[in-house]
Amino acid sequence: MKLMRVLVVGMLLLLFAGQATPVSADGAYHFGFKKSVNGQPPSIDEEGFKSLLKEHSAVFTGDQSQKELYLTFDNGYENGYTGRILDVLKEKQVPAIFFVTGHYIRTEPELLKRMAAEGHLIGNHSWSHPDMSQISTAQIQKELDQVKAGVAAVTGQKEMRYLRAPRGIFNGRSLATSHGMGYTNVFWSVAYRDWEPKKQKGWEYAYKNVMAQLHPGAVILLHSVSSDNTEALGRIIDAARSQGYQFKSLDEMKGRTP
Repeated sequence: MKLMRVLVVGMLLLLFAGQATPVSADGAYHFGFKKSVNGQPPSIDEEGFKSLLKEHSAVFTGDQSQKELYLTFDNGYENGYTGRILDVLKEKQVPAIFFVTGHYIRTEPELLKRMAAEGHLIGNHSWSHPDMSQISTAQIQKELDQVKAGVAAVTGQKEMRYLRAPRGIFNGRSLATSHGMGYTNVFWSVAYRDWEPKKQKGWEYAYKNVMAQLHPGAVILLHSVSSDNTEALGRIIDAARSQGYQFKSLDEMKGRTP
């Protein structure tokens, strides 16, 4: 038992360091990447899964030659900040995508309606947030279909084209299954540890972490449960624009990597 705890802690430390780590014997990975520094391209060249993402047309970044940014939020549950995030996006005229779970659909129909009404995309984050590499193909299909149907029932949005795997865990089968259902798996190239509501460090911490990683074609991952993200969002948008960046919808992504 003690050895198992040591192994688990060691694995988590690797994940939090941003390194992609196989998490099971069947070729599953937890997404990781080499962060951008000084505007240089980030990298997944050494992570072991680049060819897998390419084979199944997954997205890590947009066109790295264009000063375009793609703002994405993971909405597993509501922590009281999404309304304010939407206020900022509306004020700044910035499009985003919100990846939602079944819990979010059940508990926050009005916010879903507002996302759709204000022109944002709503993506699939699975119904129950499972490890997609460890459930059957039929279960994957059910998880994704439930979210698509749930969002359609609330907002009228019939199409759902983008998926973010829960916890960034995937394997070839989960990518193949979801891509076969018409989904583009969307990973990210800008992120930091922002998902723990009780460990927030202030808006400057969020601002500095995001701005330090900005690069052309960046797909920015933010968690909507973060008060830091909420307070920093407007400043991030203004600062990025002052550097010549434009915020675009995933539907406008012309080029991509890998």
